[in-house]
Amino acid sequence: MQAVCRLIFNMRAVCMFYEKDNPMKVTSYYPVVMTGDVAGTAGFYQSHFGFVPLFTSDWYVHLQLADEPSVNLAVLDGRHETIPEAARGQVVGGLLLNFEVDDPDAVHDRLKAAGLPILLPLRDEAFGQRHFITRDPNGVLIDIIKPIPPSGEFAAQYEAGALPG
Repeated sequence: MQAVCRLIFNMRAVCMFYEKDNPMKVTSYYPVVMTGDVAGTAGFYQSHFGFVPLFTSDWYVHLQLADEPSVNLAVLDGRHETIPEAARGQVVGGLLLNFEVDDPDAVHDRLKAAGLPILLPLRDEAFGQRHFITRDPNGVLIDIIKPIPPSGEFAAQYEAGALPG
């Protein structure tokens, strides 16, 4: 199976999967954080990022951003029987979640005041982002981003129509 994806600047990927001549249309795409603390992890994203639960059990919680139904995140007990035995018990690692927002300064101040660790301070990047990085209780990095105009050297690397303004 091959995937053909078009990365849209706001970091959403629109993908079509092809198997021979039968295209498979993807109707939804969201990360699932595998953890040993489902309730605590789900609570973290609800408290600090405005997610609301659509489905809640002791082993899985499906979250959706309250004001944006296309933004979803799930939390799964990594020991659950639905996980293949070879991967059971593993927890998330090496994951960075990007959240594009209108005002990263306000989010930074709110999360810092709430006691979240600020791993990368709020700053402007020459490649076209104002951002900072924090983390969730599992160590998942969370990058809070606002696209900004890039410097001249980076502006030429953007595809037509993707240059942040």
